[in-house]
Amino acid sequence: MKNLLLLGAGRSASSLIRYLLQHAPTENWQLTIADTHLDHLTPMLAGHAAYARAVPFSAADAPQLEALVETHDVVISMLPALLHPVVARACVRHGRPLATASYASPEIRALDAEARAAGVPLLMECGLDPGLDHMSAMHTLADIRARGGQLTSFKSYCGGLVAPDSEGDNPWRYKLTWNPRNVVLAGQSTAQFLENGQLRLVPYHQLFARAELMDVPGYGQFEGYPNRDSLSYRAPYSLQDIPTMLRGTLRRPGYCAAWQALVQLGLPDDSVHLGNVAELPWSELVSSFLPTGAGPLPARVAAYLRLNPAGPEMRLLTWLGIFTNEPVHLPDATPAQLLEHLLTAKWRLQPHDHDMIVMQHQFEFELNGAAYSRTSSLVVLGDDATHTAMAKTVGLPLGMAVRHLARGEVGQTGVVIPTRPELYEPILTELEQDYSIQFREEEEKLIRA
Repeated sequence: MKNLLLLGAGRSASSLIRYLLQHAPTENWQLTIADTHLDHLTPMLAGHAAYARAVPFSAADAPQLEALVETHDVVISMLPALLHPVVARACVRHGRPLATASYASPEIRALDAEARAAGVPLLMECGLDPGLDHMSAMHTLADIRARGGQLTSFKSYCGGLVAPDSEGDNPWRYKLTWNPRNVVLAGQSTAQFLENGQLRLVPYHQLFARAELMDVPGYGQFEGYPNRDSLSYRAPYSLQDIPTMLRGTLRRPGYCAAWQALVQLGLPDDSVHLGNVAELPWSELVSSFLPTGAGPLPARVAAYLRLNPAGPEMRLLTWLGIFTNEPVHLPDATPAQLLEHLLTAKWRLQPHDHDMIVMQHQFEFELNGAAYSRTSSLVVLGDDATHTAMAKTVGLPLGMAVRHLARGEVGQTGVVIPTRPELYEPILTELEQDYSIQFREEEEKLIRA
């Protein structure tokens, strides 16, 4: 019997929990779910009392964390990423494997030697992005290399969006399927990537003005903007000498230009508390960002941002309600906190809505003197507002990685990410065969000018 411990059971954990419960009887697992709030777990655990339980847990309770880790064989963390180093150190101390869907941060990587010495795998980046991005990219890269191809360009994009049938009258074509704070603060550092052998740097104030359009078969056009650091992926993917390397985030066309307007206004700023009252009207807040002037607020904003007053960007800003006398509702907040509060209401995923995950890798390579392009695209739709596409694509790969970890099939120790075929190939196969989560690939020969 293996005792599994899941720390954290928030929005993205529903599919992970369902997967662990499904396999607990056949894998001989006893599952403990530790979370701050337990009420939402009651319906999930109904009928599973023989091999699953929920316990109240506070990440601030260090003795409780130590006791839980010590009494379980495998630890899974769905806690906020900043808590992973604390959990990882406890796992190393007690010789317990760890699995998460989050990035291997510098604090986690600093534990690599200690974890190796303890014989403990710290299996990171096993969710969607990071996770499925690694697995699917490495699968295609391995195929291209096996044919003798030489990579010249690799671009990878991913976005958590809303399905077309759930966009409704929302002109942003976007609703929140993950942490809204992260959405508001996205991109707030200089992005860096490679283009034709040249380093490219895009500061935050230009980031959303530099989006690229792309097509995803069956789902139309999307636009992508670059993530913070694309260069760090060269080494894990063995692409140290590739001329073009970019990783980015996907949105529907029009989103980036409108978000760029919010950036230029200063609304995603999280650096200063305004000392405002909760009754402050949105119109007054927005006006405070503008030079002194007269006239209707939308016209002043359009003039300040050099936008067409009747253009699409102004239509999206107007829809948010930032030109109205509606109160901001939060006292002494940063502009980013006020914007997050507004978007949480305006972009709420309704119970009948379906979210959508879109991922696309774009490869260019040379083979036998000819140039080729290959795209690998994935679209996953959510079932409802609980079993979302985000929860599926984060939780299922992580659950499958845990299954291999519990079986002792992960041969590596220390800090591990899923870039080896012995780990990613069975996960990709299970996703395709059991859940119809499959990448669609297209390849064509390029005509050189």
